[in-house]
This record gives sequence, structure tokens and C-alpha cells, in this order.
Amino acid sequence: MHSEYDDKATNTSTGSMLLTALLMALVLMASLFASGVAQAERIKDLTTIQGVRSNDLIGYGLVVGLNGTGDSSNSSPYTISSINAMLERFGINVRAQIATMKPKNIAAVMITTTLPPFARPGQKLDITVSSMGDSKSLRGGTLLLTPLLAGNNQVYAVAQGALSVGGFTASGSTSSKTVGHPTVGRIPNGANIERAAPTTMRSGQDKITLSLKNPDFSTIKRMRDAINANFGADMAKAIDAGTLEVWNPEANAIELIARLEQIDIVTDHRAIVVMDERTGTIVMGQEVRIDTVAVAHGSISVTVTESPQVSQPNAFAGGETTTVDSSEIQIEEAEAQFVVLPRQVSLSALVAALNAVGATPSDLIAVLQAIKAAGALHAELRVI
Repeated sequence: MHSEYDDKATNTSTGSMLLTALLMALVLMASLFASGVAQAERIKDLTTIQGVRSNDLIGYGLVVGLNGTGDSSNSSPYTISSINAMLERFGINVRAQIATMKPKNIAAVMITTTLPPFARPGQKLDITVSSMGDSKSLRGGTLLLTPLLAGNNQVYAVAQGALSVGGFTASGSTSSKTVGHPTVGRIPNGANIERAAPTTMRSGQDKITLSLKNPDFSTIKRMRDAINANFGADMAKAIDAGTLEVWNPEANAIELIARLEQIDIVTDHRAIVVMDERTGTIVMGQEVRIDTVAVAHGSISVTVTESPQVSQPNAFAGGETTTVDSSEIQIEEAEAQFVVLPRQVSLSALVAALNAVGATPSDLIAVLQAIKAAGALHAELRVI
């Protein structure tokens, strides 16, 4: 005969088996983690060279040839002014008709691109063209000749060409449909470089300065030691956590940089856990560790149901018919499951354990914040 006692015993046995399996998995993952070997990375991928940098370019122009999807005169008056200024450059005066112009086939746009270091006149750049008015689509348009300026307000390139737009829009009298993003397009090789970007690096300079992309004292020390081991003592000197100076005794910076870039070092990183509560995303590094901790996480669900009821008095009672609110409250508490983690187990093992007992991403974020508050999580929590 089946009894309630048998169900409880079965549930307890199942829970014990689950926790035992989880602990075995944690121990296995921790041992595999401990036996892992750190991967070396090239100095080329970790640093930038002082004096070698790219420059952003921007320009304002007009896209013509649109099929009635350009800017409207009411919402984009600057488009009308730009058309007038462009035509005046060709000796055409339309100031008298400027109030009646309707540029349905023209759109005002912003052009952006990046000028790479050591780029020379005559080379080509890919450009991005973005509508800045109320144009519905740039599909089929052509960008007119547009100068591209850097932060010093100097022209370094000129752009022109037919746009390549991935999206499109179609509309009728009562509905419309848009696929992709039709108000942004690209022109491969759409800009000609007219002026070389300034650079402060010279082949015969006394020293090369390397800047770490992610400053770290341990990494900069390992980099200094690796360079000195390859080139000789006192060749490299660490200035701070993100800057390293390397002497250039042969006055050949090109050769020196090429050799420096191929040196491998083992990097070090801070222990950081990044959490996005809006999407439930959790990202962590392998350096994250926790102390011995016991985690129990359950959920409480409260349901409130409102059921209005009509109160009808007796025929001779002399009362009035009224509505009476009736509330029914149900509280359900999920059974919390304990997970005990040994000291210095990796955070990935903790997340795997909590996932195994059915924890949601929101649960994981709450647990990690609680472990950090308890002082058992040795990592910086960043909520974005």
C-alpha cells in the first residue's frame, strides 16, 4: 500500500543523490581547472605603440537619386539649404524657389570612417553613410563629393559613390514594412585619402614606448622580464602599470618593433564578474574564486486573487445591494536546496551547480551578490 511517508522518503533520497552528484561534479571541475595551463599571448596583441594611432574622420553631404524616399522640406530644412549651397557652387541661383522646393529624391547624410596609421594619399577607405533627416531609405542613392575632416578640422579624404544598403522599406496607403536598416549604407573604397595622417614615430628615435591595453602591474613586469631576457638586461623599463619603455640602440625602430611584437608572455587579470540584470547575462573570468560556502536558494510565490461578490439584502431588510471585495491569497515556497562548495573552487563550478538545481539567471545574480556580501566571493562585481 502506497503512503505519504513513502513519497517523502523517495523525495529525500532523490535530493541526496542529486546533491551528491553535484558535489562530485564540482570536485571534478575544480581539479580540471587547477590542472589548466595559462595561455601565452603576443605583445603585439596586448599593447599599442605610442605615436601609432588611427584617426576618425567625419563629413556632411548629400545623397541623390532616391526613389521618393528622401527628406521632406518641413522636417529637414537644412537639406534645402544644402541643395541651394551646392547649386550656387555651379552658378545656379534658386533662392527665389527655395520655399517651394520638395527634395523627395535627396537626403542629407553624415559620413564616417577611420583613417588608419601610416595611410598615404591615393589609398582607399570604406565609408559609412547615415541619414540625419527623415529620409525613409537611402537605397539606390549616390553620395555626392564630400570632404572628410579630422578633429583638427583639416580635410584628409574625399568621399563619393553609389551606396550599398542592406535593408529596404515598402509602404502602401494603410500599412508599411521595413526590413533591415535602410537609412544606413556603406560604400566600399568610397573615399580617397588626400593627406597622410600625422605621426610622431620615427625609425631613429631613442626608445619605443609600449602601452598596455589593459594596465596591470603583474603583466607589465612579466613583459619587461621577457623583453630583457630576449634582448639583454636593462633593455626595457616599466614606467607604470600600463607603460613600458624599450631602448632602441640600433636606431631601427621598425626592426625592433617587429621583434618585440612576437614575444609571448602570460598575462594576468583582475577577478571580475560582470552582470546584466536586464538580460540575465553573467560573464566571469577564470581568476574568480570563492571560499568555502553553503548556498541555499528557494523562491517564494505569492498569488493574490480578487473576487468581487454582490451582497443582496433580504426583501424586507431595507438595505441596499452592494459589491463586496473578496481576496484569496496563496503562498507557495519552493524547497531550498543546499549546495556546499569547497574552498577556492572556481565560480564556473558554482554556476554549474546552481544551474543543475534549476536556478534561473536572476537567481544566479542574487546568489552571487549574497556571496559577495558574505565576503566569500573574491572578485569585483560590476552591474551593467
